[in-house]
Amino acid sequence: MFEQLLRGVVLILDPLNFMAFFTGFVAGVIIGALPGLTSPMWVALLIPFTYAMDPIPALAMLTALYCGGTFGGSISAILVRAPGTPAAAATTFDGYPLAQKGQAGKALGTACISSSIGGLFSILVLILLAPQLAAFALRFGPAEYFALSLFGLSMLSSISAHSTLKNLIGGLTGVLLAMVGIEEISGFSRFDFGLPELMHGISFVPVMIGLFAGSEVFRQVARTGRAQLLTRNVSITLPSWAEIKQMRGTMLRSSLIGTYIGILPAEGGTIASFIGYNEAKRFSKHPEKFGTGILEGVAAPETANNAATGGAMVPTLALGIPGSGTTAVILGAMMIQGLRPGPLLFIQHADLVYAIFVAMFLANLIFLVVGLGGAKIFAQVVRVPTYLLTPIIMVLCVVGSYALNNNIADVWIMIACAVVGFYMGRHGFSAAPIVLGLVLGPLIEVNFRRALIIFSNDVTPFLTRPYSALFLFLTVLGLSWPYLRQAWADRFARKKERPGMTGAAIEE
Repeated sequence: MFEQLLRGVVLILDPLNFMAFFTGFVAGVIIGALPGLTSPMWVALLIPFTYAMDPIPALAMLTALYCGGTFGGSISAILVRAPGTPAAAATTFDGYPLAQKGQAGKALGTACISSSIGGLFSILVLILLAPQLAAFALRFGPAEYFALSLFGLSMLSSISAHSTLKNLIGGLTGVLLAMVGIEEISGFSRFDFGLPELMHGISFVPVMIGLFAGSEVFRQVARTGRAQLLTRNVSITLPSWAEIKQMRGTMLRSSLIGTYIGILPAEGGTIASFIGYNEAKRFSKHPEKFGTGILEGVAAPETANNAATGGAMVPTLALGIPGSGTTAVILGAMMIQGLRPGPLLFIQHADLVYAIFVAMFLANLIFLVVGLGGAKIFAQVVRVPTYLLTPIIMVLCVVGSYALNNNIADVWIMIACAVVGFYMGRHGFSAAPIVLGLVLGPLIEVNFRRALIIFSNDVTPFLTRPYSALFLFLTVLGLSWPYLRQAWADRFARKKERPGMTGAAIEE
């Protein structure tokens, strides 16, 4: 293995190959930072340019774009509350409040360090355990994917600082939006009101852009004076070693979560980031601070979504099953190059496989340097006057929504979601549950229907299959966790009061 890795390093450091790799990396960071311009879209746009290239520079460029784009999404998520990629949506919860406090540089530095740690961890797992982990992921069927997605939806109870009831209402609204359009199993169209634009459903990207970035534009316009005051005091300090050391448990946990979720086909970094954020909040000694602007709330989702990049390549390379939307496009690019992903790929094209490993490893190292060096420069964006910044963000929102499908209907959906998000914020509702419901809704419905078909409408296998039963148990635990935690806190408080009461009784 060491000789193959060394061969991969030599191949990537070839001048032409490295130029292609670095071009893809820079493009990924820039594209990731622009709201709505997602990595899958740009990987797909770059594929025609790879036709005349050899497989190694072509795939090095695409995988570097994949890694760079995942990190780049955190830049706009932190600075202007407009996640550049869906996987960065959870980063806005604490990243943007930190920027409002004048700690944009520290938030960006934390995102950079945690992203690099998560990415490097997943690449090491990819190199060492790809065949074994891919075989384990093969054990998952529709019942397990349904239970896993339902477990993800159970995070609604604690995904934001708002009330559990409001979170559940928002999540169910997202699931309802996910049901618009043609149903995958039966082929019938639902809730489209006879509009051709809604037959294929409501796209995730315009909803995300509207709820996060568009609503923030309206909020900034409504409070221009206060927003301008906040942007004058910007800290450009990076996180200290002591602060990074305090987050090591969160980073390790999110690295494990992101890698594992990435390995599961079609789950991807978005779900990994939400689960990583939720678990960091659940294990925290101060969960009430999440959502108010703490570094741990940035480190958790950024570590998880970057760890998912390496994990997603495991089923892509070893099985030919894409682990995310971007790896699905990369899979197509490999087939265009005449390569067939699967177990034989490691035997017939070992040099190419290890060149991909090295390219992803180098990408995570480089954006550690670029991110730390550029965090202070990126942080200056919040110094831009509000009357200049808000129109720019709105233009990016419109362009990002339209560019997805070249459909003006997506722009109207984005604007509608921006208005809804603005009034939701005024009444104490969070946008995160809607986004989570929209992501997980199709996975829950389709896998539940498939499982029922396989099991002849018998629901008992959901409880008898070990992994499915485990995730269903975790779902119940996740929904009841806030109440169990409160009950435990009340019981602990009563125990602390008892000694004092006993002493007072003795004195009497």
